[in-house]
Amino acid sequence: MATVAAQPWAYTLQLPHDPRAPGIARATLRAILRTYGLDELTPTAELLASELVTNAHLYGKGGPYGLRVGERPDGGLRVGVWDANPQIPPPFVGVPVQAPQGERGRGLLLVQACADRYGAYPLQQPGKYLWAECALP
Repeated sequence: MATVAAQPWAYTLQLPHDPRAPGIARATLRAILRTYGLDELTPTAELLASELVTNAHLYGKGGPYGLRVGERPDGGLRVGVWDANPQIPPPFVGVPVQAPQGERGRGLLLVQACADRYGAYPLQQPGKYLWAECALP
């Protein structure tokens, strides 16, 4: 059962351009969800965070990126990632995407399939913010 905090909570983790960053993001997310008694969201939230952070690592123009995890007013969870690349990928702008033929390109399709809601917006400084939500079961 989820514990209720007095105020909605959110955490931000800035990550360097490092191939270990997705693993660090997953571990941090697990700790946050465990702290708030939201263990039932861990598998989906971990997949969402991992794919969004991996996308930022691969396509974020080589700079740092960040993970933001926050409670939704309905008790669900929003996972978001910002990076320096201003190009918003097709699944997040309503453009149909075909399954990729190679080994790359499936991550954002997984986000699209597993999230209850998802979206994106450009940032004022060059970059973008991709987000995905998962609701309490």
